[in-house]
Amino acid sequence: MTEIELLTYEPSPSAREVTPRSHAPAVIDLPQPDTDSGVSLMTALWTRASTREFADDRLTQGTLGGILWAANGVNRPATGGRTAPSAHAFREVDVYAVLEEGVYRYDAPGHRLVLKHAVDARNMTGYQDFVGTAPLDLVYVVCMSKLLEMAPQQRDIFAAVSAGAISQNVSLYCASAGLATVVRGWINHRLLANALSLNEDELPILAQTVGKRATVLTSLAD
Repeated sequence: MTEIELLTYEPSPSAREVTPRSHAPAVIDLPQPDTDSGVSLMTALWTRASTREFADDRLTQGTLGGILWAANGVNRPATGGRTAPSAHAFREVDVYAVLEEGVYRYDAPGHRLVLKHAVDARNMTGYQDFVGTAPLDLVYVVCMSKLLEMAPQQRDIFAAVSAGAISQNVSLYCASAGLATVVRGWINHRLLANALSLNEDELPILAQTVGKRATVLTSLAD
């Protein structure tokens, strides 16, 4: 029998303190998504990739609305169905948008962002340098109390599947819209939960950075 090779990690660097904001709006109403925009699904699949270099340009509200609707928005208003699947429609995963002006929870039925914490907590969403300067860090939070009717041994698995589906929706939207994104699992769960002002039954399990691609300046030799 061969021995299992274990992964080794260096100690995690300390995250910087969050900065309170006084200009964070309580609610951000998002424009409805343009479902005719972007490239074809097959082209988006062809170009989908992880990127860790981002420009610090702000995203427009139209782009922000498109990202969040693609993530887990309502695509069947008659039934409340979402763009991402959820076992038994428990909808246990909430999408948080961590912006420079504050931490917001995405209200899918209202297609709007609701302020949760008026701080710039982007640098608390992971240990990589780019998370603190990219315009948007999404955090996928599992509300465990919504899974009480599910067998305990299934809760973590199905919640992870839902979060994975949401993150892939965002990745495909970014590929279609020419944006950069990367999904990140290297997070300090307790620190991030505090930064997002989460309740005891809420657990952040995944993060995803989104922004415009960094521009690489090149010069031609004379």
